[in-house]
Amino acid sequence: MLKVVVESAKGIPKKTLGIPDPIAGVIFKGEKKKTKAIDKELNPVWNEIIEFDLKGTPLDSSSFIDVVVKDYETIGKDKFIGSAKISLKELAYTHPSSELLRNTVVECERKKIPPFRALVVRRPIALMEKPPLYIYIYVCVCINLLTLLLVGEEEKGVDSDEDAGDVAEPGAPGVSPSGQPKKMVRTTRKRQRTLANKPQDFQIRIRVIEGRQLPGNNIKPVVKVSVCGQTHRTRIRRGNNPFFDEVFWFLMCPSDFVYNAYSLRADSLMGEFKVCFHIIHAILMKWLLLSDPDDSISGARGYLNVSMFIVGTGDEPPVEKRETNEEQDDIESNLLLPAGVALRWATLSLKIYRAEDMPQMDDAFAQTVKNIFGGTDDKKNLVDPFLEVSFAGKKLNFQQSLLQSSVSHDPDRLSRNDVIGTTYLNLTKIASSGGEIEESEVGFLPAFGPCYVNLYGSPREFTGLPDPYEDLNYGKGEGVAYRGRVLIELSTQLDDKTDKKVEDISNDDILVKYQRRRKYSLCAVFHSACMLQEPGEPIQFEVSIGNYGNKLDSTCKPLASTTQFSCAVFDGNHYYYLPWADSKPVVILTSFWEDISHRSDAVNIILYISDRLLPDLEGKPNLTALDIQIKNLRGKTMASVKEAAIRMREEAVDVRATMPDIEDWLERLQQITEEPQNSMPDVIIWMLRGEKRVAYARIPANQVLYSTHSEQAVGKYCGRMQSVFMQYPMDKNKGLKIPVQLRVNMWLGLSAHEKNFNSFAEGTFSVYAEMYENQAQVFGKWGTTGLVGRHKFSDLTGKVKLKQERFMPPRSWEWEGDWLIDPERCLLTEADAGHSEFTDEVYQNETRFPGGEWKPAAEPFTDVNGEKAQNPQEIECPPGWIWEDDWNFDSNRAVDEKGWEYGVTIPPDDKPRSWVAAEKMYHIHRRKRLVRPRRKISDTPTTEVRPPHYCYKDIGDGWEYSSLIGWKFHRKERSSDTFRRRRWRRKMAPAERVGASAIFNLEGALVSPFIVLNDYQNRKQSEIDSVLVSPKSPCVSTESFIYHLRVYVYQAKNLLPMDKDSFSDPYVHVSFLHVSKTTEIVKSSLNPIWDQTLIFDDIEIYGDPQTIAHNPPSVVLEVYDNDQVGKDEPMGRCTCPPVVKLNPATPLTPKLLWFPITMKGRNAGEMLVAAELLLKDKVVYILTCHANDDNLPLVPPRRSENLYMVPQGIRPVVQLTAVEILAWGLRNMKAYQLAAVSSPSLIVECGGQTVQTAIIKNIKKNPNFPGSVLFLKVLLPKDEIYTPPIVLKVIDHRPFGRKPVVGQCTINSLEEFRCDPYISTTEVAMSAKDVVIDMGDRMPSPSKQLQTDCYSILEPNSILLYHNLFKFYASINEHEKCGPYLQKGYDTLTVFNTELEAVPEFRGLTDFCTTFKLQRGKTEDEDEDPSVVGEFKGSFRVYPLSDDPNVSDPPRQFRELPESCPQECLVRIYIIRCRDLQPKDNNGMCDPYIKISLGKKMIDDRDHYKPNTLNPEFGRVFELNGYIPQDKDLKISIYDYDLLSADEKVGETIIDLENRLLSRFGSHCGIPKSYCVSGVNQWRDQLKPSQILQNLARMRGTPAPQIADDGSFLSFGGREYSLDELEANKTIHPHLGPPKERICLHVLRRQGLVPEHVETRTLYSSYQPTLSQGKIQMWVEIFPKSLGIPGPLCDITPRKPKKYFLRVIVWNTTEVILDETSITGENMSDIYVKGWMPGMEEDKQKSDVHFRSLDGDGNFNWRFVFGFDYLPAEQLCMVSRKEHFWNLDKTEFRIPPKLIIQIWDNDKFSLDDYLGTVELDMLHLIPPAKTPEKCSLSMLTQTGKNLTPTSLFSQKSVRGWWPCAMEEDGKKILAGKVEMTLEVLEEKEAEERPAGKGRDEPNMNPKLDPPNRPDTSFLWFTNPCKTMKFIIWRRYKWLFIGLILLILVILFIGILLEPAEIVFLCIFLYFPPPKILE
Repeated sequence: MLKVVVESAKGIPKKTLGIPDPIAGVIFKGEKKKTKAIDKELNPVWNEIIEFDLKGTPLDSSSFIDVVVKDYETIGKDKFIGSAKISLKELAYTHPSSELLRNTVVECERKKIPPFRALVVRRPIALMEKPPLYIYIYVCVCINLLTLLLVGEEEKGVDSDEDAGDVAEPGAPGVSPSGQPKKMVRTTRKRQRTLANKPQDFQIRIRVIEGRQLPGNNIKPVVKVSVCGQTHRTRIRRGNNPFFDEVFWFLMCPSDFVYNAYSLRADSLMGEFKVCFHIIHAILMKWLLLSDPDDSISGARGYLNVSMFIVGTGDEPPVEKRETNEEQDDIESNLLLPAGVALRWATLSLKIYRAEDMPQMDDAFAQTVKNIFGGTDDKKNLVDPFLEVSFAGKKLNFQQSLLQSSVSHDPDRLSRNDVIGTTYLNLTKIASSGGEIEESEVGFLPAFGPCYVNLYGSPREFTGLPDPYEDLNYGKGEGVAYRGRVLIELSTQLDDKTDKKVEDISNDDILVKYQRRRKYSLCAVFHSACMLQEPGEPIQFEVSIGNYGNKLDSTCKPLASTTQFSCAVFDGNHYYYLPWADSKPVVILTSFWEDISHRSDAVNIILYISDRLLPDLEGKPNLTALDIQIKNLRGKTMASVKEAAIRMREEAVDVRATMPDIEDWLERLQQITEEPQNSMPDVIIWMLRGEKRVAYARIPANQVLYSTHSEQAVGKYCGRMQSVFMQYPMDKNKGLKIPVQLRVNMWLGLSAHEKNFNSFAEGTFSVYAEMYENQAQVFGKWGTTGLVGRHKFSDLTGKVKLKQERFMPPRSWEWEGDWLIDPERCLLTEADAGHSEFTDEVYQNETRFPGGEWKPAAEPFTDVNGEKAQNPQEIECPPGWIWEDDWNFDSNRAVDEKGWEYGVTIPPDDKPRSWVAAEKMYHIHRRKRLVRPRRKISDTPTTEVRPPHYCYKDIGDGWEYSSLIGWKFHRKERSSDTFRRRRWRRKMAPAERVGASAIFNLEGALVSPFIVLNDYQNRKQSEIDSVLVSPKSPCVSTESFIYHLRVYVYQAKNLLPMDKDSFSDPYVHVSFLHVSKTTEIVKSSLNPIWDQTLIFDDIEIYGDPQTIAHNPPSVVLEVYDNDQVGKDEPMGRCTCPPVVKLNPATPLTPKLLWFPITMKGRNAGEMLVAAELLLKDKVVYILTCHANDDNLPLVPPRRSENLYMVPQGIRPVVQLTAVEILAWGLRNMKAYQLAAVSSPSLIVECGGQTVQTAIIKNIKKNPNFPGSVLFLKVLLPKDEIYTPPIVLKVIDHRPFGRKPVVGQCTINSLEEFRCDPYISTTEVAMSAKDVVIDMGDRMPSPSKQLQTDCYSILEPNSILLYHNLFKFYASINEHEKCGPYLQKGYDTLTVFNTELEAVPEFRGLTDFCTTFKLQRGKTEDEDEDPSVVGEFKGSFRVYPLSDDPNVSDPPRQFRELPESCPQECLVRIYIIRCRDLQPKDNNGMCDPYIKISLGKKMIDDRDHYKPNTLNPEFGRVFELNGYIPQDKDLKISIYDYDLLSADEKVGETIIDLENRLLSRFGSHCGIPKSYCVSGVNQWRDQLKPSQILQNLARMRGTPAPQIADDGSFLSFGGREYSLDELEANKTIHPHLGPPKERICLHVLRRQGLVPEHVETRTLYSSYQPTLSQGKIQMWVEIFPKSLGIPGPLCDITPRKPKKYFLRVIVWNTTEVILDETSITGENMSDIYVKGWMPGMEEDKQKSDVHFRSLDGDGNFNWRFVFGFDYLPAEQLCMVSRKEHFWNLDKTEFRIPPKLIIQIWDNDKFSLDDYLGTVELDMLHLIPPAKTPEKCSLSMLTQTGKNLTPTSLFSQKSVRGWWPCAMEEDGKKILAGKVEMTLEVLEEKEAEERPAGKGRDEPNMNPKLDPPNRPDTSFLWFTNPCKTMKFIIWRRYKWLFIGLILLILVILFIGILLEPAEIVFLCIFLYFPPPKILE
């Protein structure tokens, strides 16, 4: 019994007029029941129980009820309001008393009306580990939809919604049938290739072969396959064992459905199979067990034989063997069982407790409007947050009041909602299936928290303008700022009975337990900031963690989180840096966070790869369930890795063999290092220019976190120096330019561990109390009189009055020294600081009235901004500089001939905004730019520019001057200055007992301790805020040392082309801390060799030398492309750590290594570089003092005055090397600048040497170079890793001396071209030159008649051809298709499953020359592939030469070459067949035909297309004439024939005929196994075997073969051969040629030449260039016409089917089911027999009717005659018919020969009744029974092992009894027995022994007499007399006799009892006499 409680509804929509009267109806399996109607109610309450009788049938997974809500109408139909469908699947697997979800969303006509919201996400999922690099396919049966999920290696920042969808079905690997994780044994796996980030195409191929034992009677099965919304169905077949053999292609796993097709109603599902497999996991010819999806316990519903596989980019589809055998017919051994287990419901419960640190999202105006309309007056945070949760396609919102809100969005009522932040919970990190560890069942369901999750996004500062970084708040890219966090908890339940109610959350325990926080202290010491791109405004750095330290956000507490402002200084070459000198800025922060040391310690320990894994978790206050599970998982992982390592150490013998295992361990360790419950935010460093954020860097807190657990638990960079490359927010250039490089030392730890900071601190920490002395100039005197609003001693702003005596040091700090004058050095740098050349500029200004004369302006001299400047004549040259010229006006501008530019003022401006060069009458202002260059001089020549802070020792009075108060200050006094100030500072040092940790006591004390508290209380709040907002930072003073750096930049390779000529002009900026240098420019090269040493002398580095030695700063090398016009373009960047030598005399030589160059995150080449850093001495602050240079290495040799080479010992060791270049020719050159390439030549560059070929005069006539061999002597490194590449440049010689580069190619590796010149391996190409040709006994060839000027298509019957398909089938082991071919001793050929070029033995047929792709142009798009503009044919030989000039050079390698002139050739193309073509028609088929092109010649074989097939058998031969090399590319295309639209290309393959003709492997014509002069294997090559062997000896430089006169003996290559031994086991047939040629052929076959073959080539399409579109099996033969006439053609015409006739004589039937009852009550049947062959249903035949069979016996003597086309070799019937009447062509089918015999009961006034059937396979015929008593149903179920079937084609004729079966209640029962004679005849035999159908003429062979049927066999209504005689009389004769006797007896008794008169009277009345009648 099913009870449905209909309680109530809410939110029913109103009607247009009035309120509805709702009534609810519930529909279950077609039965509908209603509730009562509620009058006029929008929230009706029914509380009614509706019951449905299940009738003893349990619920299944597909059960559901429909709930319909309508508006009740008294008159008319009720109006529909809404409906909902509720699945009862949960009830089917839970306790009957459990209830469904009470809250149902009703689908209304307009919208969804949810009753209420709850944060419970329900989805049917099964949890499973997500293996990387696999494809999972899941099947959704209910809607025939399949989902394809591509799972790749996770990348940080990827949207984890993808992971949420990675759910596996039960039954899939890793999931047990119960839904719980099962144990998986992890074995050493082969590392998968990394998936590409680009979207890729996949092919899914499904071949439906046949079905077996499908249930039902007289069914018409059809198979439907649905993939990703695409559905294909097979053709309708008949019978219980249908044969389909159809292939479906899907470009998007699969689920197979078998339906029973009926024309008058919908298809009925018979069975289904669900399958899940990995990528390239093929299922080949497996039997699928079909089951009922609604009744999984009903058992098998039949079997389906299918093949399925997925093909990705670059994957080869598996080869499918189509022959049948007993193993494949054995269903049980090849059976795939379905999972058969329903998914279990999982409830993911997400609890949201609270949020904090929300940024401001609304402006104050919105808050004011809110207050006006009665809103709250809370202005703490102008944000209205709510949370949005998404999982598995479901999205929920959660809103509460402001104080308890959880966040993700900020709802705005006047505009769209603003996203605050986005974060993801990756299910793969918070759950485990248990399959990660060997022999372990460590698995757990998704769990999280209670724990905070951090939100990151755009900067927190609120502005009313649109946020340019808003996308970061959506999780698109790396967030640049902390935006708050949310306390959440996630739990998962798999119980069948899950509590659906959402309970209230008790906040007390959670807030206390999981929010207990501890104080953390963060210290960051900035050691350097370099590689700044431009100076700009002063720069400072901000350090924040969470909301602590954010300077610009008004909602955050002000802290000492920023460094002091500093102005950037030029480094003398390219970049700028901040001159911090010996005072390094320090930032300290105090923050409060949860103690997560038990998590961070574990992560740091695993990263450290230590023996000790995890700390003890006991006693931690905020421990979660996920912590325990992750600890167990990490423990098991480390244990398994340790055991494997121990085992490897004992067993490993090869280092390379262990690398995959070690990489696997590393990958597993990296997977467990991620901590999902990391509630501590990252440390964020911002670079600020003024008040604008410019660049940022995020550092995970665990990397700098200190731990007391162990040394290994300390963060990787805790207290250690690290280099940080900052980046721009949402950088579209992906780090192409570096904003700044920082060297920073950070320490983060609990305040309780602050004293441990002392062990990490380096240098002396100090803090300065500071104040400023201010003066103004009045009447030429400086004093305090003119200070307006300023105090004599004040703070930086000048508004707060300060006094020296009121300053006092904070706790743990002491005064050190007295007040001193200390100017702000970082802000007082001059514009020329760091420059060696500088230009001073002054603008001369004049003004006038319109039309008047020009006069000096009020400010005659200004700067570019119009500010007052000195008179040029008053400007003096600074010390250390000299003038190079006088003051002149700048003419390199838009000015007139005197240097003036003119402008006009538009009020209220007092200065022009724009200037022009032409003077007009209305112009009233003009100005002239005066410039004067100067150059810096130095007494001591050095390669280093001294930093400007060396000059600050003489500070003088320390005044800073400014023209007005608030203007920018400068060091030198000017005449216009009216205000000055100087800074007084007093140093404080930490107390000795505290040490460096005293720095943390400055929190909150950096300002207020310096000023008396009473003084602060008397200040205005604004004044106090002005001080607090900009607190002064402490600094650290460290001892500095002088270092000497040498960077050895040798070369680079594979750089990106940045210019239109396909090359670049690269040079390198080399940066190291605050210094940089630039290499020379190498013109037009992608593989430049700089060979340059950059020397950086006297580099001042602060810090302990030992620390520098362990962690040196990296050398940054940036490659740029030099452009004549515009800015130089960056080409990438790489870093190189220098080798540090604290003692320069240490014999440690750096080694040149290749470092990758990256650009925008992708590889952009490699650079060969090394660097060494040498310690010289401590810094002595005397400019004239320099360190001792005696211990430094020798100065490298110079190439020019200031250019040093890489010295010996570091540069690669070179050797004189010979490079031979075979420059054969150019092919397929594309036009350049709209002009064809006509006269090209080739330039070859290697190792700085260049050689050029001769010019090709006319590339169209002959594309080969006149002189083919070039020679280079070059010094190349001995070590291969240092070898420079070979660069090929093709230039075109055009008119007027133009020589543009039209193509280039770089050959990186020379290893494959290295050879030993003294070993005779000379490879000479096949050629017609000097070939020994003996035409005396040449066989005539009929092909001469076929040659035409262009080409000819050869038809099978045009000439005498030799059939060769038998050889092909014999070679692929399809012996049943080749007949007696092998028995005659004929040869087979080699069938390659790949292209001939892909066979490893033939080396790609590039032994003579290789094809190199030429490229051209600039790489515009990083994702596009380089364009190919041509090909270069050639090769190289590289070998060493002796340095001794007396030693002669080795012999040349390219000695004997073929002629380079074009050759006319005859090309034969044999195309046998295609396999697995891509469907192009809507019916899933294709109409393929062949199209061939060679040069400009083309063959279109459209008239011979094959209709409706994916596996066409072409058997076509084509001949083409062409010139090689012009027509070298043979293109074979397969097209799809279309009548109305254009034909569509299926795919194509291209063959390089030139490589085949020139290859020494003889690939132009394969070598057969025997030399035959006639027969099917007649010799086809133009040369005899003896001639080929002689040419081979000449090509290899070996002696000619010695052959005996009788051919019995041969000597070649130092070996002797005997013909008797070679042909010992060979059958000698009459077609063989003379012994001499036969023994030569045997020797040839041992020389590694290409054998006679068939190659399998893959077809590709331009739309999907990486995916196979099918296969084509073919071979090509090339015959140069200069060698004579080739041999005869091969006959590969497809074999025609033979005409056969099947004669079936139906003699008798017995024991037929009596299906009817006669009018007399007898059981009877009107039996007749129907028969047909599958696939030929239109030729159905049936016998006459044996009426009124009372005992099941029937007599017929009836003959069926079926004619069919049969392929004996393939053992298949060929059926051709039109599928539909509108089809133009007949479709050919190949189906197994079978016979179906059915017994029917004839009915005249109704449909005939089906009684039984038998299906006989003519190839595996079940032997009949001799007598009906021996005939039983077991004959149909016996397997082939128990009963030996025979073939009717071999037995010819058979007679006996066969059983007929019928299915009843799911079981087969015996429906009758039939006696038949089966006879198969060929067409000729049928003509000789004719026989008619039925008993028609000619009734013979044998003659069939009419059946001797019983007299009761007749049709009752056409024979009334017989009906009376045989039906009524025979049935009721005794009844009639009894009635007659009864009447006679009654009459006799009456006569005896009555008087005689009465008797006579009665007789008289009834029988009167005649006379009376008259």
